[in-house]
Amino acid sequence: MELNLVTSLFLAVIVYLIGAYLVKKIYFLDKYSIPAPVVGGLLFAVFTLIMHTSDLVTITVDTSLQSLFMIIFFTTVGLGASFKLIKLGGKLLVIYLLAASALSVIQNTLGVSLASVLGIDPLLGLMASSPAMIGGHGGAAAFGETIDGLGVQGATTVGIAAATLGLIAGGVFGGPVARFMINRHNLKSNEPKFEAGEYEFEAHKKDNKVSIDQFFIYLAIITFAMSLGTYIGGIFSDLTGVILPDYVGAMFVAIVVRTLIDATQDRIKFDFDTTVNDKIGAVSLGLFLSFALMSIKLWELADLALPILLIVSVHVIVIILYTIFIVYRLLGKNYDAVVMINGLIGSGLGATPTAMANMDAITSKFGDSKTAYLIVPVVGAFLIDIVNIPVIVFFINMFS
Repeated sequence: MELNLVTSLFLAVIVYLIGAYLVKKIYFLDKYSIPAPVVGGLLFAVFTLIMHTSDLVTITVDTSLQSLFMIIFFTTVGLGASFKLIKLGGKLLVIYLLAASALSVIQNTLGVSLASVLGIDPLLGLMASSPAMIGGHGGAAAFGETIDGLGVQGATTVGIAAATLGLIAGGVFGGPVARFMINRHNLKSNEPKFEAGEYEFEAHKKDNKVSIDQFFIYLAIITFAMSLGTYIGGIFSDLTGVILPDYVGAMFVAIVVRTLIDATQDRIKFDFDTTVNDKIGAVSLGLFLSFALMSIKLWELADLALPILLIVSVHVIVIILYTIFIVYRLLGKNYDAVVMINGLIGSGLGATPTAMANMDAITSKFGDSKTAYLIVPVVGAFLIDIVNIPVIVFFINMFS
């Protein structure tokens, strides 16, 4: 049964709403910050699996809008990358970003290497690595679509499965590692009580009402970056033969556009409100993930379940050792460093919300860390994508 475009869009919205309801009602889903479209989308995927294996009906969703929403989302990520935030974070932010960037290379190298040992396509090993670990479900779905297009069957399914396992692992192991380090080194916080909202970064500081005309200005900025980025990306791929997904070009053009807006802000009398940008991005990500999850074929996962589990398990072990023995020392061997490596485990295996939840759990018990609350969300929310995405593109081109 093939669903048309309008019905598929309606279903994507319903899937998101069902997921959001279940996340609020089920403690496990809320505790590990499982995204609403992932919950709803996986339920739909399980339903289609039952229908398929029972030979009752095979449901096909029209995913024509999936790529559009994906490009919109990554464009908003680029527009959110204000380099003013790097100045606020200073030297520690740069060190943390470099450590997270190195993790991307480590994960992808391990993923393709383990895939070869396990006898599966290296690109499937890649999909169980930084696209899913650091990139989360959004990265898994985006690059899964690209790798599926190269003829590697099940790439999106593998990425989504790995991202889900990583999200849970990031929430489970972050806290125990932090507690171990705090107790082992007898570390304490030297900061006053943290008050919610005090260190929230720029995206959450504004809550201005936006008129329809102003909203269309933001849409114009986003669509300009999208159109120019996809055009430049296409030319780049034609000239070099390098695979560059449309959303990558759009994101980097968006970064340039945001930089120009910040540099000319006083002259053009335009204050870029990241709240509007973030809301557009959130809606786009929600629908993009709903489409991606609704269209995955879980029956393709049967022969790949064990290799994925092994690869993700290795990533968990490596990030624990990496944060304890290397990143902790680079960040200053103090309480702030422990809170930040706790966040890196969350975002390096799952997503920024997992990182924030990990840090909240530690700071509520052992004391606050202003430095960590500034650096971790800024890097995890968008700066890491500036590095992680080109690294992934490099590996795709190397093994395609």
